[in-house]
Amino acid sequence: MKNVSVLIIGLSLLFFCNTGICNATTDNQTGVQATTSKENTLKITSSPELSNLATIWATEYGRLNPGLKIVINSTENQTITGSDLRFISEENDEATWKMEIGHDVIVPVFNAKNPMLNEICRQGISAEEFAQLLSNPKKQNWETMIDGGKNASINYFVIDNASVKANIANFSKTNSSVINGITVATAAELISSIQKDIYAIGFCKLTDVLNVTTSELTENIKLLPIDKNKNGRIDNFENIYKNLNAFTRGVWIGKYPRDLSGYIYAVSSSKPTDKNTLSFLTWILADGQQLLNKNGYSDLASIEKQANIDDLAGTEVAVAQSNNKPLTAQMLLLILLAVVITASMIALLVRYFRNKKSPVSDEDFNFTPAFDENSVLAPKGLYFDKTHTWAFMEKDGMVKVGIDDFLQHITGTLTRIKMKESGEMVRKGEKILTIIRNGKQLDIYAPISGTIKEQNKKLISDTSAINTAPFSDGWIYVIEPKNWLREIQFLFMGENYREWLQDEFARLKDFFAASARSNSLVYQHIILQDGGELTDNVLADLEPEVWEDFQTKFIDASK
Repeated sequence: MKNVSVLIIGLSLLFFCNTGICNATTDNQTGVQATTSKENTLKITSSPELSNLATIWATEYGRLNPGLKIVINSTENQTITGSDLRFISEENDEATWKMEIGHDVIVPVFNAKNPMLNEICRQGISAEEFAQLLSNPKKQNWETMIDGGKNASINYFVIDNASVKANIANFSKTNSSVINGITVATAAELISSIQKDIYAIGFCKLTDVLNVTTSELTENIKLLPIDKNKNGRIDNFENIYKNLNAFTRGVWIGKYPRDLSGYIYAVSSSKPTDKNTLSFLTWILADGQQLLNKNGYSDLASIEKQANIDDLAGTEVAVAQSNNKPLTAQMLLLILLAVVITASMIALLVRYFRNKKSPVSDEDFNFTPAFDENSVLAPKGLYFDKTHTWAFMEKDGMVKVGIDDFLQHITGTLTRIKMKESGEMVRKGEKILTIIRNGKQLDIYAPISGTIKEQNKKLISDTSAINTAPFSDGWIYVIEPKNWLREIQFLFMGENYREWLQDEFARLKDFFAASARSNSLVYQHIILQDGGELTDNVLADLEPEVWEDFQTKFIDASK
């Protein structure tokens, strides 16, 4: 009873202390509001290429805030002065503060009347083929770009924009200095040049070839498909070029080369503190993101948006505190008293609950991290197969195989496996293993052909080793290979595996996005509508029918 009485007295004192402090600062807060109301104008400067987007944002935000006057100026002058807020699509060294507010997309385009249209759309062009086109005049011919291409020279045009050239160079792994195409000053000039030359290719920003009235591509202009996995065809999961909506979604979900996706920025000479500016930027990072896709841009991932929103929220709190009047001795005494009382209350509570059994255990807190490409281990020297298995040749010529880190992140901790017996022959692409989690299972296929010489018998009693050490203790078989030199030509190593994983994550998100539309439990495990993240062990707690669907549409489709 004594402890309860002390607690009540402490709460009462804390209430009155806080009330006193609030009363001491109320006049100041009112002053801040009054200052804001006097200057109810928001001034924005935009680079010319972003003026349309800035106007759309300002119009919609102004509709929601009719008492606010928004003034937008468009200028090519990149000088950052005062606390002006600017929207730009290139980094500016003069800006001491910047924030990403969306993604800008660089695209290769061509004439929709190109007589090889169907073949171009079916095969696409890889980064290596683009590199040849950009830097080797002898390769600037459709005959060298695609199978069955005509002997027709390719004139390629590049818009005069430093970020466009830099992104193209990064994508094609060339130097921007060797890009020897025809440079054009404006988007209109590039469009006109391609419309006049049916064999031409152009490189520009998506917004350069977008009709702002219809939110579609300019007449007779098509996006040139990119063969990301370099297999000479545009696979189903790569085909994001049917229309603008499919393309912008493909960029957002990760199906488009990252080197061709940059940022658009809000910049200033110092971090914004004006309430109107902070509110506008917060709105852009939330509801304003919905206006990006239809205007040729791509929205930020949820983790990017939330980090920026949190940063702005922190700024707003700091502004409110920094504008308070200097603390008086009475206020300092009240604050000190409040701190002492709070500390005493915490000590009492700790003492009170220490002798009681807590109804909450550690198991009640289950924080599942996000699952992305940075989560996946890929040791150098290993070969990886499209069925998410790996192979490594030992010094004696035997080959160890197992499943890759990507797959074990999806399934969660395995509880049992079914293995083939030693002495059995296996062929590349046939079932070699069944992995099981609480009765739900997936069949895994062989990365190579050969004879099984040894099982990893440790996995019979400790299957979790596949999850904790997939490349060491978690190996599955030792196989005597039959067609090693021929079959490794179809496997991935190093950076090639990493690049292929980007496509796999895009395919994985597509699978779960489709499943979420018909299964509410799947929906709880993904956040595809808000940035594309997946939770780790995403398949672990889903129903057996989802595992079966994953087997058919994801694992089997990889063979």
